[in-house]
Amino acid sequence: MKKKTRLSEIFDRSVSFKDNVRLQKLVLVAVLFLTVYLILIFVSMPARLDVAVGRPSPRTIYAPRDAEDSYATEQLREEAARNVSDVYDYDPLVLEGALAEIDYFFDQVVEINRMIDELETVDEETNDLNDEPETEDNETDDINDELETEDIIEMFQDLLPEELSDDTLASLLTNEENLRDLQERLNNSVKEVFEGGIRENEEESARRRLTQEIALYPSSASLKRVAEALVEPLVEVNEFYNEEATEEKKELAREEVEPVIILRNTLIVSEGEPVTEHQYSQLEDLGLIRGQRADYPAYTGLLLLLLIVFVLVGIYMSIFVKEVFSSPRLLLLLGIVVVITLIFCVAANYFSGYLIPVAIGVILITVLFGYKLALIINLVLALAVGLITGGDFSFMTVALTGGLVSIYAVTRLSQRSDLARAGFFVAVTNAVVIISSYLYFGNVSLEYDSLINFSYSMMAGIGNGIFSSVVAIGLLPYLESFFGVTTAITLLELSNPNHPLLKEMLLKAPGTYYHSMMVSNLAESAAEKVNADALLTRVGAYYHDIGKLKRPYFFSENQLSGDNPHTKLTPNLSSLVIGAHPKDGVDIGKKKRLPEPILEIVGQHHGTSMVSFFYQKALESGNREEISSDKFRYEGPKPQSKEAAIVMLADAVEAGVRSLSKPSSSRVETMARRMIKDKLEDGQLDQSDLTLKELDQIAESFIYIMSGIYHQRVEYPEKTLKAELESGA
Repeated sequence: MKKKTRLSEIFDRSVSFKDNVRLQKLVLVAVLFLTVYLILIFVSMPARLDVAVGRPSPRTIYAPRDAEDSYATEQLREEAARNVSDVYDYDPLVLEGALAEIDYFFDQVVEINRMIDELETVDEETNDLNDEPETEDNETDDINDELETEDIIEMFQDLLPEELSDDTLASLLTNEENLRDLQERLNNSVKEVFEGGIRENEEESARRRLTQEIALYPSSASLKRVAEALVEPLVEVNEFYNEEATEEKKELAREEVEPVIILRNTLIVSEGEPVTEHQYSQLEDLGLIRGQRADYPAYTGLLLLLLIVFVLVGIYMSIFVKEVFSSPRLLLLLGIVVVITLIFCVAANYFSGYLIPVAIGVILITVLFGYKLALIINLVLALAVGLITGGDFSFMTVALTGGLVSIYAVTRLSQRSDLARAGFFVAVTNAVVIISSYLYFGNVSLEYDSLINFSYSMMAGIGNGIFSSVVAIGLLPYLESFFGVTTAITLLELSNPNHPLLKEMLLKAPGTYYHSMMVSNLAESAAEKVNADALLTRVGAYYHDIGKLKRPYFFSENQLSGDNPHTKLTPNLSSLVIGAHPKDGVDIGKKKRLPEPILEIVGQHHGTSMVSFFYQKALESGNREEISSDKFRYEGPKPQSKEAAIVMLADAVEAGVRSLSKPSSSRVETMARRMIKDKLEDGQLDQSDLTLKELDQIAESFIYIMSGIYHQRVEYPEKTLKAELESGA
């Protein structure tokens, strides 16, 4: 039960929304407002500029407030960071290890030399005891001495990482004082080089420094070579890069830099000057670049401005274009046209402000809704151009004047090509306004850049007009078809004599066809007199009797043979046949997809009038008390518009005057006024909004045209006519 209740509530709400016109209008306006607001938010925030690095600035820009210059500040901080030396961690164990190796080497060499000295001392004592050695013993001692030297050299070689010559190693057989002096000097050199730091890829440089130091020692070349061989493998990296400490040191240096401030009213960039990267960054810091961070005060300002515009346009529409204001369908169409135009405007602004095609929307609105609505929308779109372009006066002027010219060009359309002509008018107007703007602001010169800029603007302005008409021509049929809007172009196409329905009428019901043409002339003239839609009235008159195509031979104007089928029918049946042709016409019109305004004229052109002829015939042939007049009336409805009422009056007057046996001017006038009076007294004009003054103007128009058709003619005598024919022969 709960599910059913919820479903029923949802259904009831949907039905109520469908039937609630006010709610539909409110939702449509809210969606349109939000859509327009979002479009303008992204492209037209106050003081937002469309600039790019390397492109000329659209205007001279000063700093509106103090702000930090992030670009200059960052440059100084980066320079401070670059000046910070990298941090390296020193490893003392490398030096300690090297010194230990050196000390161990010299201690071993000294120890070997001491051992040799002790052996020599023992040998001397032994020789003193044996004063007369034998020859063979002396040779043996020489061999032992030679073996002992080889062993010593081998011991020295084992202490070194590099193999040296025996002569070089023999230099180590020196006194301890020389060895200790060399040790001390070598330790000092190693300390000096190692304590200076050896970093990655600096080992070879450290070795060269040690070699240079050793070369200055007051020792023999052989000892220096031994020292070089000893220390070369000891050179290792003892300073290691500390990335974390280095970054901390650089960050500290950055933080110590004071920020650079852009002072208020500082010149940022001049008009026409190419924008540099630094200037662009300054504009970003000041919040002047389009599409930047949220600026809530500006959002609120735009919201209020747009709200005022919507309210004023709504008031205007409720007074001057009530039919659009009261129709959700037409409001939706208006909103779509406005949004499409804004999208084109935003896209065109990326190329040139002079290319913004406001005329697209103005042309479409003029054709679809009329010039009254187009005027106010033109002003609104010109204001939108100002927001989109940052308040540029020249662009707003081009948009406003181009829109006004397009309204004038399409107010009275006679054919579809008039839309193309409107584009030409807009292009010419734009060109003149652009020239005027350049002259007024003094931007004209013979310099190459100035001429290129002027030529580009002229091409954009001319292209604006042509592009607007092309897009309007392309969109108009789809908008007409989708929303069922009847425009002047649709009516002009329907007025073509080659329209299939009119050709069918000419072939099947020629009398009705010519009657319709006559009624159209009367109706169009009368509509012009009372400021009704003359084109709609004329086309409605063309088709008002298409219902007679179903049974054309039942209507007197098509009975060319003289046979009248009504002689075989009762008055009631004849009245039903005649009275059905408005409804039949609506059915035929729907099948042929005639516009709704035309169908309304077709269905209302007789209202609920009496089928007088057959009613009188019924009265004459039967009991008057049993005959109801309601059965001899058209189904209606009564005319709901001036155009439908005018067609009704023209139809009645044309038929009435044609029935006169000898139509004179006075009889035509009497008949016309009597027919109009009868319709008025019968209440057929009650819902048409026609005033008595307008009815009098309509009567005057009918009388003028009908008198011209049925004017007094000279009656030629037979003899005179025969004589004239013979003389002419």
